[in-house]
Amino acid sequence: MNIRPIPYDHPDAVKLQDAVMLEYAVRYDGEGDATPLDAGMFVPPRGLYLLAYDAEDRPVASGAWRTQDKNDEGYADGDAELKRMYVVPEARGLGLARRILAALEADARAAGRTRMVLETGTAQPEAMALYASSGYEPCAKFGHYRHYESSRCFAKPLQP
Repeated sequence: MNIRPIPYDHPDAVKLQDAVMLEYAVRYDGEGDATPLDAGMFVPPRGLYLLAYDAEDRPVASGAWRTQDKNDEGYADGDAELKRMYVVPEARGLGLARRILAALEADARAAGRTRMVLETGTAQPEAMALYASSGYEPCAKFGHYRHYESSRCFAKPLQP
């Protein structure tokens, strides 16, 4: 597997974003993720978008982080928000999510971010298990879905 930085609006990135939206729609009764995002949020050093490619150079996994600082949605100064973690079904179980997560944490740390935060939902128990086993702990709700009962937020300090 080859993990590399790709612009958020690259055709391969859009392909996986469409796939994750379809999965969200199935898991959340027709709803995708309505969090406002744009390509500029993932441009280094204020963010990063990664794709993993298989041996045939097909995109099979994604993940990103974007800078967040204290605001009215509950973020804190120094936050890096994890976004668009996704692995296509046929590539699950290969450790790709863990590899992407580690690379995103390292990049956010190098960019001076002090905490990685993420929001997921109760319909994604495998995501919550991944984050818990990677050192993330529940935290106060933040972001677009902070008022949703099914929303779950997690945080992990990014040690220098």
